[in-house]
Amino acid sequence: MNFQRGRTREEPEINLIPMIDVLLVIIIFLMLTTTYAKFSGLEINLPTAEANKQPEKPNEIDVAVTAAGQILINKSPLAAADVKAIADGLRRAAGDRNDPVIVINADAKATHQSVVDVMQAAQTAGYPHISFATQSPR
Repeated sequence: MNFQRGRTREEPEINLIPMIDVLLVIIIFLMLTTTYAKFSGLEINLPTAEANKQPEKPNEIDVAVTAAGQILINKSPLAAADVKAIADGLRRAAGDRNDPVIVINADAKATHQSVVDVMQAAQTAGYPHISFATQSPR
């Protein structure tokens, strides 16, 4: 005899909603705890040269800044060390040369402000190409 004629047999089912919730929590946890590797520095390979020093280019203007703050343009001293006087001296030194390169030779004990004044004077005079001369250690 079949006593369960009216009852239908219930199939067990897996409830997927709680499992999806748990997986989403795990994904969020992994996203928050993952560290991403960022390199904050740049790797720069500087060129090296073995050649002898080239003779001075005629398109360069040498500007020397002494430790006392005196400015010399092509080895001739300026009367004043303000930006306007330096810009006028650079224009006179450039003459009719087109777009000269300003090479700044600053003493190690020269003030930072005097070097910035030379850079600002070069910008005021309309010479955007500035280079700094360095000395190799002995």
